[in-house]
Amino acid sequence: MFSMHTHTCGELRREDVGKTVTLTGWVWHRRDHGGLIFVDLRDREGLTQLQFDPDLCDEECFRTAETIRPEWPVKVVGRVQPRIEGQANDRLATGAIEVIVSEIVVLNTSKTPPFPIEDDMDTADDIRLRYRYLDIRRPSMMANLRLRSDFSFAIRQALHDELFCEVETPALFKSTPEGARDFLVPSRTQPGHFYALPQSPQLLKQLLMVGGVERYYQVAKCFRDEDLRADRQPEFTQVDVEMSFVEQDDVMNCLESVLSKAFAKVGVEMSLPLRRISYWDAMDTYGSDKPDTRLGMELHDVTNLFGDSQFKLFSSAAADPDTYIKAINAKGAGTWARAKIDKLSGVAAEFGAKGLAYVAFNEDGSVKGPIAKFFSDAEMDALRAEMAVEPGDLVLFAVDSRLKADEIMGGMRNHMADALGIEREGHDFLWVVDFPLFHWDEERGGYASEHQPFTQPEESQIDLLDSDPLAVGSHTYDFVMDGFEAGGGGMRIHDAELQMRILKMLGFDEEGAKEQFGFLMEALEFGAPPMGGFALGLDRVCMLLAGADSIREVMAFPKTTSGSDLMSAAPSPVSDRQLEEVSLKTISHE
Repeated sequence: MFSMHTHTCGELRREDVGKTVTLTGWVWHRRDHGGLIFVDLRDREGLTQLQFDPDLCDEECFRTAETIRPEWPVKVVGRVQPRIEGQANDRLATGAIEVIVSEIVVLNTSKTPPFPIEDDMDTADDIRLRYRYLDIRRPSMMANLRLRSDFSFAIRQALHDELFCEVETPALFKSTPEGARDFLVPSRTQPGHFYALPQSPQLLKQLLMVGGVERYYQVAKCFRDEDLRADRQPEFTQVDVEMSFVEQDDVMNCLESVLSKAFAKVGVEMSLPLRRISYWDAMDTYGSDKPDTRLGMELHDVTNLFGDSQFKLFSSAAADPDTYIKAINAKGAGTWARAKIDKLSGVAAEFGAKGLAYVAFNEDGSVKGPIAKFFSDAEMDALRAEMAVEPGDLVLFAVDSRLKADEIMGGMRNHMADALGIEREGHDFLWVVDFPLFHWDEERGGYASEHQPFTQPEESQIDLLDSDPLAVGSHTYDFVMDGFEAGGGGMRIHDAELQMRILKMLGFDEEGAKEQFGFLMEALEFGAPPMGGFALGLDRVCMLLAGADSIREVMAFPKTTSGSDLMSAAPSPVSDRQLEEVSLKTISHE
């Protein structure tokens, strides 16, 4: 198969004993045992132990073995033999054998790496990113990239088997902001005009449906100029899918089949059909539209328990139809010290809470907490029953509007799960469906799309667009994996008149809507079929499959949180000549 080696460093087994083999790779560890030299040779498939015995190789070969150092690439020829009884390494796939080397060729030398090429190294992220090409040599990084490759291939194969057609869409397109800033590319031939790198192929895939492609997919590179975090990068990859002449169940059922096949190829079983939880059920039960249901600690609406409470905050909330009291039971946290429990108010404030009430239940059956004294015996009994309280539990409360109380308790639920060390076993897959069409954007002072501006409203509620827009639902579905939004989609508006109506509600006038989306509006007038689609966040899914805590661990060359590439020093200044060619000047920001 290969010109320079007969086998990889992760391939040889006991049944290969006696074979003469040629291996190539990097020197990983070298051990001189006074007469015998042992070397661990590593390539992308694994490692093989080499033995240099002066009685079995010539003087030049042994002398070379004495001089080689870590990360030198070498080529060796030798004979496979079983390891000595008691010296096999059960943790290695090749641990039952070793190669007795007869020839070695040094292919290059290496400077001492700035960090050990080890999985358990303690090296700052900026150093790892500065020398990313070395970081990739680590077995865990190599395994992550292979996992990503395997999953990408599997999902392509599954989509192909379902008769999807892979179509590439342009990387240079029109600026059509979808909630984040565009990356702009100046045109040299049309001064003062710009392309934009696509935030997603959304509009283009809808045009493909108008064009009759019917089943489209693409493993698409997307770009968003937004603030970064552990699971967000300025450029990312999504598996983009669109179907026409379909209803919502058709799309979701097809996606379940595709996803289950792809996950199975990387050793993860998905039980079908997936659970479907409506948006408001997810918010009211878990405090999140991307819930991790493995955590327990479900939210409870306890408003009605405190209508006559002596605790005025609770009784006032019970009397106000727009205010709710939501609670979670953090089992085992009631034994925490008072000072530790009091610090949770600061955590709740990060989620928008004005305060955090609690009742702690001691192991001896007594209660503690600043508000406990206000509860009657009947209220306390009702609370114990509603929250399934046991000795040692801690009940936390939030008082606010329905959505805000849900979000506060959802944030506290995740925090307490981490603080209590709740195990997340296996993977948690589900759909969250039926999102609202709009939410109110306080900063803009107007309506904003909950998903995106091209989402089909719930047909039975279209009449509410004028009278009560926030009550209008939508044909939407998010694929949730382990408490992350791993993908999202929905049915699309395929009527030009309705699309213009929605754009106007989002703040566009007719002229502005046509300037931004005129090509789409025109296409919808040429017999656009019913259509729906989906986009899977490939980076995020691979992060979860790899058990990593950042998508950078499954990307070959990621950026820092400031958007910098430390390896190549991008972004970087360009020459005045380059700027002049595209009719630009820079402004000093000193």
